[in-house]
Amino acid sequence: YFLVGSNPAETKYRVLKIDRTEPKDLVIIDDKHVYTQQEVRELLGRLDLGNRTKIGQKGSSGLSRAVSAFGVVGFVRFLEGYYIVLITKRRKMADIGGHAIYKIEDTNMIYIPNDSVRVTHPDEARYLRIFQNVDLSSNFYFSYSYDLSHSLQYNLTVLRMPLETLKTETTQTRQESFDIFEDEGLSTQGGSGVFGICSKPYEKYVWNGKLLEAVKNTVHRDWLLYIIHGFCGQSKLLIYGRPIYVTLIARRSSKFAGTRFLKRGANCEGDVANEVETEQILYDASVMSFSAGSYSSYVQVRGSVPLYWSQDISTMMPKPPITLDQADPFAHVAALHFDQMLQRFGSPIIILNLVKEREKRKHERILSEELVAAVTYLNQFLPPEHAIIYIPWDMAKYTKSKLCNVLDRLNVIAESVVKKTGFFVNRPDSYCSILRPDEKWKELGGYVVSTGRLQTGVLRTNCVDCLDRTNTAQFMVGKCALAYQLYSLGLIDKPNLQFDTDAVRLFEELYEDHGDTLSLQYGGSQLVHRVKTYRKIAPWTQHSKDIMQTLSRYYSNAFSDADRQDSINLFLGVFKPTEGKPHLWELPTDFYLHHKNTLSLSQTRRSYTYWWTTGVLKHLPLPFDEVTCAENRRKLTVKKFHKYEEEIDIHNEFFRPYELSSFDETFCLAMTNSTRDFMPKNVGIDPSPFTVRKPDETGKSVLGNKSNREETVLQRKTAASAPPPPSEEAVSSSSEDDSGTDKEDEGTVSQRSTPVKVTDTGDNTKITETVVQSTKDVYGVNLSDVPSEDDLAIYARFVQLGQSQHKQDKSSQQFYSKHHLDKVINLIPISSFSQDNIYEVQPPRADRKSIEIFHAHIQAGRGNMQPLGKDDFLMYREYIRNRYM
Repeated sequence: YFLVGSNPAETKYRVLKIDRTEPKDLVIIDDKHVYTQQEVRELLGRLDLGNRTKIGQKGSSGLSRAVSAFGVVGFVRFLEGYYIVLITKRRKMADIGGHAIYKIEDTNMIYIPNDSVRVTHPDEARYLRIFQNVDLSSNFYFSYSYDLSHSLQYNLTVLRMPLETLKTETTQTRQESFDIFEDEGLSTQGGSGVFGICSKPYEKYVWNGKLLEAVKNTVHRDWLLYIIHGFCGQSKLLIYGRPIYVTLIARRSSKFAGTRFLKRGANCEGDVANEVETEQILYDASVMSFSAGSYSSYVQVRGSVPLYWSQDISTMMPKPPITLDQADPFAHVAALHFDQMLQRFGSPIIILNLVKEREKRKHERILSEELVAAVTYLNQFLPPEHAIIYIPWDMAKYTKSKLCNVLDRLNVIAESVVKKTGFFVNRPDSYCSILRPDEKWKELGGYVVSTGRLQTGVLRTNCVDCLDRTNTAQFMVGKCALAYQLYSLGLIDKPNLQFDTDAVRLFEELYEDHGDTLSLQYGGSQLVHRVKTYRKIAPWTQHSKDIMQTLSRYYSNAFSDADRQDSINLFLGVFKPTEGKPHLWELPTDFYLHHKNTLSLSQTRRSYTYWWTTGVLKHLPLPFDEVTCAENRRKLTVKKFHKYEEEIDIHNEFFRPYELSSFDETFCLAMTNSTRDFMPKNVGIDPSPFTVRKPDETGKSVLGNKSNREETVLQRKTAASAPPPPSEEAVSSSSEDDSGTDKEDEGTVSQRSTPVKVTDTGDNTKITETVVQSTKDVYGVNLSDVPSEDDLAIYARFVQLGQSQHKQDKSSQQFYSKHHLDKVINLIPISSFSQDNIYEVQPPRADRKSIEIFHAHIQAGRGNMQPLGKDDFLMYREYIRNRYM
């Protein structure tokens, strides 16, 4: 096989040769040469001619295209030869600063060895079936130019590395290294060169690491496409026409990965089950470049309690008893886990533990008691300012209480958490927030640098499953962080967001899609309890839906989880099929595959007191991974470009001016939601997404009729992978954001919308129900029924004038109008344009004062401010008095 790959512009090509004569080994030859389009055509033409058989024989063509693909997922071998896994369909899900993030829609597995050398094995087909059980078309994401395994903070911090460091590094790197941030280089001072940096992906969140292992060191790194698993959704927040993109990216850990009851707690290396890093990115979409645009992000983590514990599902109980499998008096596993977190996120690490504290029979409390003991032990050795913060809060108890509002209490916790960790923003505080700082802004933590703010530390939320309770808690923390992010970008005047505003409804819908998707991956069903359930405004139909989801989860856990776990183990390379050893389906348990220390004792034993990696404490509160040091520099590849090379030209990359393109392809992004879905449809109501809406004002409640509901469900299904509930009633909680019940919804629908039901009966279509609104409601003014005859006559003559205007030249027209059109109504232009009709307009003359104001505006943009006059001071004083006094 010959694999030909190109850049997006199709101006540079690389070729891989895959040998098909080896029955069991993978032989790939990369000639390391970059071809032009002409050279590739000539090369393929020569290969085609060289491989042709004699003329006249059947099958005389030498080369034929086997498949067209968007990337290589990897190479895998079971008991016979190697397969290549290719992405054949993709869909753009999000856009971060011009870097597209794609979801894999379809893949193709091709067997490499020729039939003539194939050695067959009876169990090969079964392994292939198990491998393909991992549905690559559900929630796997990739990007050609953006590193999805790292946070935005890491990616942009690496970009801002000091120039001197890069100059020394670029001499040491290999010649064929290549820049992953194709557009965002660093200009050298005075020279025409630009440096490009590429970092190694964070292996924990890469899902095809093992599949690429066989070729990682033999092919050029442009061929390596790393994929993540989890969730990616993007919504557009329109603030008076200004587009702000809210993006949610969830990365699921590939270490100790699996399904609900089969993967609990942690393994011997400190990796926990159901570990997901959720990052919310907010940026102003009117400026795309990373260097010039405004970007902000906030990261939080969920994951199982980091102890050795499990639940026995052989009892067929809905809630199997929790057992601690191994005594761990020195919190060895927890130490490994928190050490990983200190390296990636810095300090403080805040644990929000939502498991039950009061129970008749000890069940969830077992985990709390062990976790408290572990955290207390580990904190003895950390400096007090970097200690792990532990917040226990029994969410289930507060939900049952009628006196307490769960979300108000969560809001208090969220405020304190965001104040401690801060958030990332790539621009310094705006002048207005320095001039009139908000009280809450002054107390904000994190790390302030000259270019903005960095998030230091992270919130780690857990309940038992890390699904329903965790998602609601993360939503509340995310909502609080979103308010600070909007404030830092100068979009709101106070870092507060109210429920029932368009912005929060949009964010809640995004978080529910995120929760449903993660819940399906780990638990086998969608969320059972949603944000509305905890707000106690969920409609009565929600209860039946909750029961269905609980049954679905129970069925999945009892019957299909074991097969899914086998597939994940095979896909991630945890189990490698070997001749003469037990097959995957013959193993009684996969415990030994995930716990390496059961098969061999490690030679080095970690200290019980200095439980962190050397060098981590020295840089706290900053994360060790983001610090400029020799160890981190080894993870970077640096290459120098000429500043006109197309790899670093984001405009050409995104807009492709050199080819005929359609809007559908250039702007093919399928947004989950836009604020327009939530905005009121009536004129006169404030369109700001930060205004609290009454239930009868929301745009989303126009979805009263069934057809619209089905459209919404369809839209959500395509946007996020979580399949929608089948019944119509079930939609009410997940795809509608009303704060009333369904009854109120139906009652008020006629007042605020114009639903038209169309029923098709053979040839004639009857409109069964039409609710007409007055023009006052729609346009804000009353229009008279019919224009008068005089008005119609004037309008008809105006149209005739316009039609005849372009047929005559101006001189004859002037003569004609003077002598022959006296009786026709003379239409005098009433605007300041001297010549004004439907074909041409002569712009008005600008007076001297206007020109002076415009020149002053231009000078101000260049930084040359004019001295303020007396009138300016008086006007500013009046403004301050009216606004704040």
